[in-house]
Amino acid sequence: MADAKNRKVAILATDGVERVELTEPMKALRDAGAEVVVLSLKSGEIQAMDEDVKPSEKIRVDLEVSAAKPEAFDALVLPGGTTNPDKLRQDESAVAFVKGFAHSGKPVAAICHGPWMLVEAGAVKGRKMTSYPSLKTDLRNAGAEWVDETCVVDGNFITSRNPKDLPAFCDAVVRAVEQAAPRKAA
Repeated sequence: MADAKNRKVAILATDGVERVELTEPMKALRDAGAEVVVLSLKSGEIQAMDEDVKPSEKIRVDLEVSAAKPEAFDALVLPGGTTNPDKLRQDESAVAFVKGFAHSGKPVAAICHGPWMLVEAGAVKGRKMTSYPSLKTDLRNAGAEWVDETCVVDGNFITSRNPKDLPAFCDAVVRAVEQAAPRKAA
């Protein structure tokens, strides 16, 4: 039976991240044995939100994305919240990190507004994806086939629409991480 031990997963987020879209995948991955590293634009803590507008807990940042390298990780999770990916997609190091991951063949999972980062990284053309409905036009304009489904797996991409989809999303993310070839030791 596969497990996620010896796998290292990056979760890229900043202030405004939808709390459950970060904490639920993190818990599922840790429960499967993966090491989870929270990357952000700054060190310290980021402010998570509930229902996009209600401040909730602060999340500890493990590493600034400007110091992170895609090859150090086995998978990437991009949670939503409207302001989270909107801030991230304006940061060159965050976009470069996502671009490196998207083209690596390693699992990339994005939920809700998280796929905005994949649009910014120029990585969605020809992909079947889902997202929060308001991103439908952005994804289509960037060349993706947008569908209204709970969880869509297309190659190394895993996408879901919103927090209600988290059970299916987390299952798909854990399964992809378990099945992924481990990164090469540095």
